Amino acid sequence: MKHVHSGKVRDLYLTDEGMLMMVASDRISAFDYILESEIPDKGAILTQLSLWWFDQLKDVVPHHVVSHGPNTRSVVCKSLRMVPVECVARGYLTGAGLLDYQRTGAVSGVRLPPGLVDGDRLPEPIFTPTTKAPVGEHDEPITFDQVVEEVGRETAEELRRITLAVYTRGAEIARERGIILADTKIELGWDADGELTLADEVLTPDSSRFWPAAEWQPGRPQPSFDKQYVRDWLTSPDSSWDKSSGNPPPPLPEEVVNRTRARYLEAYERLTGTPFSG
Repeated sequence: MKHVHSGKVRDLYLTDEGMLMMVASDRISAFDYILESEIPDKGAILTQLSLWWFDQLKDVVPHHVVSHGPNTRSVVCKSLRMVPVECVARGYLTGAGLLDYQRTGAVSGVRLPPGLVDGDRLPEPIFTPTTKAPVGEHDEPITFDQVVEEVGRETAEELRRITLAVYTRGAEIARERGIILADTKIELGWDADGELTLADEVLTPDSSRFWPAAEWQPGRPQPSFDKQYVRDWLTSPDSSWDKSSGNPPPPLPEEVVNRTRARYLEAYERLTGTPFSG
């Protein structure tokens, strides 16, 4: 197969039949760096969890998967013309959304009530798109009006509708399993017939923030099933890394790698209700 593209985590290949083979690696990124350390089984966990979610969402939005690949970390999918914005939905305030709110009182131009703190549930889920930056650069928040300028009003409204519908379905299913879906990012593209189609991964610990509901407590960072554990170690004194230095992060200690793998694994098994088979 011909190699087409490599992202932070996934590699794309063109098959002899003209389809795309998407392979999820065990790479992990943080702060726009691809880390030297890898997380064992991460690619397979993300792929299998996405396949499970695609099935849960099939009545919400069509997806790009044509068939399973030759191993647990790969899928064969349709080629899409990708939407040039990142589609993000938030039901809770944290991360980059919190920083935007603290600066402006809004997230991606959506005004929010005053006095909200880290981890607060929003009055309703909101669509908070960002730019789609190249690997190594940072996505920046944009307003809905800027999305309209980029893709037109009809498409922008459809992007918002689909993104919020995916978040709502995902949050309902996660809540039944004792998990809060704080926010999520999805990838959408047009298929050969011009239909907006869900692509890449969906509702995984790499694209979403999952919190244990029993431990939710606004006003502080929340325990999570995502790579926040890696981010926290990198910004702690233990890593001796200066985020503003321009130098890449150091390798992760074995303990951080093992605990991160355990969190990805727990997210998969709690959400799907099945053991991970590798």
